[in-house]
Amino acid sequence: MSSLSKSPPISGASGTEAGRNGRPPTIDDVAALAGVGRATVSRALNDQAHVSDRMRDRVMRAVEALDYRVNPQARNLASRASNTLTLINCNARDAPPNSYYFAAIELGALRAAAAAGFELSTFNIHIEDDNRDDRLIELFASGRSTGLILSPPLSADVELARRLIAQGCPVVCISPSEEVRALLPGVGFDEAAAGYEIAHHVVAAGHRRFGYMLGIEGHLAAETRFAGFLRALAEAGLDEGAVTALRGDFSFRSGVELAEALLAGPDRPTAIVCANDDMAVGAMFAAHRMHLAMPGDLSVVGFDDAPVAAYIWPPLTTIHQPIRRIAARAVERLVETLLRGQGTGTPGFDAIDHHLVLRESVAPPRG
Repeated sequence: MSSLSKSPPISGASGTEAGRNGRPPTIDDVAALAGVGRATVSRALNDQAHVSDRMRDRVMRAVEALDYRVNPQARNLASRASNTLTLINCNARDAPPNSYYFAAIELGALRAAAAAGFELSTFNIHIEDDNRDDRLIELFASGRSTGLILSPPLSADVELARRLIAQGCPVVCISPSEEVRALLPGVGFDEAAAGYEIAHHVVAAGHRRFGYMLGIEGHLAAETRFAGFLRALAEAGLDEGAVTALRGDFSFRSGVELAEALLAGPDRPTAIVCANDDMAVGAMFAAHRMHLAMPGDLSVVGFDDAPVAAYIWPPLTTIHQPIRRIAARAVERLVETLLRGQGTGTPGFDAIDHHLVLRESVAPPRG
């Protein structure tokens, strides 16, 4: 006799009473009774591959025992033209990609999609593209994509969010703006707190003159970090005049160019804070080329905790942004939306923990 047949009967055998508090049974109830994961239940109900006959039988007997009614949208996933989730990456047309950030998002999303029985595709779009919103809507309307995952800066676009809602397109946003959080489900971390922690660290080390490398225009997540940075400076009695902020594009090249500009003057900063690690490594390259000792002559801080941060010299102090976990949770929320038939999705923000990684690129300024 199987372990399922030995399971105790569920109180109230009817479908309307099988769940707790009188709610209809859910896919989670089926998974619990069958002793399998929800992804296995989804594959069995959608008649997908990689489910053994034994597991399929366990799931179907749990469905029968609970009188579970499969959500029509979940049932239809198997018969759609696509069972593909699409990760949307957006950057400036002439900018090199933020290589680690996009790679980590894609890896986290890919693993979570595979675990849930979905395929993942990526769709790259330029922020300057006048037809970008139409192209994203067409992805869903054509059946090529079951749902979208928006990364910054698109995850801060309120008008795009409203258009996707009007289309009934399931969407989850990575690092959305406050306005978009009120409209769509999102996942991220406390960007402002991270910027605040960086500023607190460099101020505590004794720095009073700062360079700051911003990201691309319209990247609200990076701008929010800068706002947190300025808030910490204000609390330390320093105004915005203590910071020279220049805009880059998240690339190594822009880090080199901006560092050269910041360090060329007589009143150069003693610390440079960068919107990502690629620019920070570029800043360190420029400083080495100018024969500046780090961290004695110049301290540098990055953001992301890319693998290179631990291997550059000196090793880079940075914020560990949990990119893979954020992307994985975004996929999980999107799958939950699809299986529950919630249309676009229920607004709500999942915050994932970050932390400051202290290495050797920050020290008190000389003199």
